[in-house]
Amino acid sequence: MKYLFGPVLSRRLGRSLGIDLIPYKTCSFDCVYCECGKTTNKIITPHEFFPVEEIIEELDSFLKNSPEIDFITFSGSGEPTLYLKIDEIIKFLKENYPQYKVALLTNGSLLYREDIRKKILDVDVCVPSLDSATERGFKLIDRPHKNLSISDIIEGIKKTKEELKNGELWLEIFIVPGINDTKEELEALKRAVDYIKPNRIQINSLDRPPAEDWVKPLSEKEKEEILKYLKGEILDRDIIYKKYLNKNKKLIPFNTLKGLVLESIKRRPQSIEDLAESLEVPQEAIEDVIDFLKDRNLIEKDLNGFIKYKSF
Repeated sequence: MKYLFGPVLSRRLGRSLGIDLIPYKTCSFDCVYCECGKTTNKIITPHEFFPVEEIIEELDSFLKNSPEIDFITFSGSGEPTLYLKIDEIIKFLKENYPQYKVALLTNGSLLYREDIRKKILDVDVCVPSLDSATERGFKLIDRPHKNLSISDIIEGIKKTKEELKNGELWLEIFIVPGINDTKEELEALKRAVDYIKPNRIQINSLDRPPAEDWVKPLSEKEKEEILKYLKGEILDRDIIYKKYLNKNKKLIPFNTLKGLVLESIKRRPQSIEDLAESLEVPQEAIEDVIDFLKDRNLIEKDLNGFIKYKSF
């Protein structure tokens, strides 16, 4: 396949079929943490890099066989909103394959433009990134095109949230230790989050080789502490946790698994082994969820060592 990849098991979207519309490392940013390496063509003007008819034909050929996927996702090796005719592809999917949800992973850099927003408002999930809400942090982490400003980007993400027709906006924040985890940076991010009011916040940190080798990861505890500070009145929130696959190799996101565990132990106390077997996931996944729930005083162990729901 020339323009499609996967389906892959995404940490956020389950079984996802990717669409890559952009030549390798053509982007409006040159992020220090990018797993694709350094940007070689930094632009902000959209182009029809590849014939839209070829992309639609490849999609149609793949989807007509009714593959088992959770999302069709615009992502890949560059910024998807730089593709001039992305709206035509979204329209094709919505009209011909409405059974599949459509997601857009974007750095958010062009959402300040009304013409760009209009092209993507039919997606089911828009996931823009916002790594810093200060010009200093923005330039240090995202190394943007010279004509971009963080204030415009925040405003664009805000308007996208308000204008999405039936979809949700999930805000992804990538933490680079030493830059955007300071008090000043986190305070600015919190103000931006409160202003945007996304449906979900996702905190991420390094887990793949970055463009710059000085970028280091955060612990799950550190990510959780930052999330607690930022969460405010967000309807839903998440952390990019490890990949948990059931025996059928289908991804179960952490928040989904957390809900399943709670519902299960509300019915009766169970051991970690019982939960892992009944939910068809590794014990490691159950142990992570149990630690999370214990920290929040939602569960306890009885005298026999079984996990039970803590009623108040």
